[in-house]
Amino acid sequence: MTVQEIAHKLVDLCKAGDYATCYNELYSPDCVSIEGEGAPVREVKGMEAILAKGKEWNEMIQEFHGSYVGDPIIAGSHFAVTMGVDCTLKDGSRMNMEEVCVYQVKDGKIVLEQFFF
Repeated sequence: MTVQEIAHKLVDLCKAGDYATCYNELYSPDCVSIEGEGAPVREVKGMEAILAKGKEWNEMIQEFHGSYVGDPIIAGSHFAVTMGVDCTLKDGSRMNMEEVCVYQVKDGKIVLEQFFF
């Protein structure tokens, strides 16, 4: 798949909430994930670690109130997508988070994701 095809498929899958398919079909097994400043874990490598990070995030959420995923912006082997979520954490606090997600594609797979929030 091209960078454009991967970008649009990732956006479509994220809008549908189908993150498992994103990881299974679009990501390299050796992908690196870098979180924004202030995140408890800044960087992980490999699909097992990325899935564990996602599970940890989901376990912090009590209730989702809404989310959005913007259209991708593509430049060479990279693309960026805006995303946001409105949720209540298990500690009772409500969080509105907006981020820019940047992805790098190599050999038809996402090899790097980095989040700025």
